[in-house]
Amino acid sequence: MKKEKIVYRYYRYEGKQLQAKREISYDVKLISRLVLDEICFNWNKSQLEAAINKAIDSSDKATFMQLSETYKHFVWE
Repeated sequence: MKKEKIVYRYYRYEGKQLQAKREISYDVKLISRLVLDEICFNWNKSQLEAAINKAIDSSDKATFMQLSETYKHFVWE
């Protein structure tokens, strides 16, 4: 028995032109999210450290205690 041959014919599409969008790979999405999280974490930590230093300089114990409780979440590991 002979093998059947398949022949494809391509016809130009006559309809409205479509724009194809390229998907961003999962790896790139994950890495970009992790980098952005790290940048935000470091910025928030530095702002909190500056506020703690300001509270120490002004001898404001109540503000220092409140900010130091918040800072514990940044240094917990």
